[in-house]
Amino acid sequence: MSWVEWVAVVAGALALVAVGLGLWVWRQQRRLGARLAGPAPAPAADTGRPAGQLVAFVANPSKPDVVELRAAVRKAASEQYLPEPMWLETTVEDPGVGQARSAVESGADLVVAVGGDGTVRAVAEALAGTGVPMGLMPLGTGNLLARNLDVPISDPLAALQLALDGTDKPIDVGWLRVERWESQMDDDIAEAADDLPDDTDKPRDHIFLVIAGLGFDAAMVADTDDGLKAKVGWIAYFMAGVRHLHGRRLRVRLTLDDKPVQQLRARSLLVGNCGKLPGGITLLPDAVLDDGVLDIASIDTRGGIAGWAQLFGEVVLQGVGVRNEAPGKIGRIDHTRARSARIEVAGGEHVQVDGDIVGRASVITARVDPGALVVRVAR
Repeated sequence: MSWVEWVAVVAGALALVAVGLGLWVWRQQRRLGARLAGPAPAPAADTGRPAGQLVAFVANPSKPDVVELRAAVRKAASEQYLPEPMWLETTVEDPGVGQARSAVESGADLVVAVGGDGTVRAVAEALAGTGVPMGLMPLGTGNLLARNLDVPISDPLAALQLALDGTDKPIDVGWLRVERWESQMDDDIAEAADDLPDDTDKPRDHIFLVIAGLGFDAAMVADTDDGLKAKVGWIAYFMAGVRHLHGRRLRVRLTLDDKPVQQLRARSLLVGNCGKLPGGITLLPDAVLDDGVLDIASIDTRGGIAGWAQLFGEVVLQGVGVRNEAPGKIGRIDHTRARSARIEVAGGEHVQVDGDIVGRASVITARVDPGALVVRVAR
């Protein structure tokens, strides 16, 4: 078959998956509504943590079920003899950075991000370096950090209970800096974190906790339809990716730590702190959240659909611990590790951090901040 026919086959298969997933999402939402209307979680067992911790919730009000969740949160706090929790909602002007900082200033012992990956990034931006732990109540599409921390994805009340009686774990934080064209960036979280003008050309840091990247992956995120994402979840990203299978390969200059510059061709270059993605995909199998280094992956394909098929096979195999080191592969993912990376691409490319597009850039750097964020995880 021609590549056009292959794309049609893939698109058809994805459409069937999307329909099935849409029905599953609808059922899950009905179940969630029933749960939120039901009893609050049972009082937690003694965890050794001082009683009376003040908990603040930074919530994205645009997410479904937030109103019901607020009532469930207050009921759970009351039944566990906790002080009245703080409830702070994000706004268009501030996606959660200022709210989380306000919670810390008010003496919060725990700040819980209620929303998607953007809300998590915003709260983490405010909490990094403070020692105040962050809890997660995931309500987004990707829920990337929650997946990597084994926080319940489809049960916010279970996630709430984990946040209240879990244990604290320091993890690394990644910072991506746009060295050129910062004025063209659009990242509300980074802009809310400093006093610089939004259109400054002075380089500023953009936080990421899971994976940052440029090239195919960022173009796929940029082209994903928000309406479709709301209906079928993360499958919408893959449907957008089909449209970019024949995009151009990048010419990349890559500098890792103090090593000599490497010249390479790639579809995407990823810098990660951890590697689990939706759909059971493990993109960075060696990445560990608290090892003090970043994992860098160069993804490349040649030969059209055949190259992408081989790449998909490589990703699946590495997820179960099998590496194919055969030379001459037309679809490959190469891994390395470093504390810092400098990436240069001619003409500029889309850049994403934890699934949020921040714009196009031609020169970016990334660095790791070891153990900078404390998160609440299961015991």
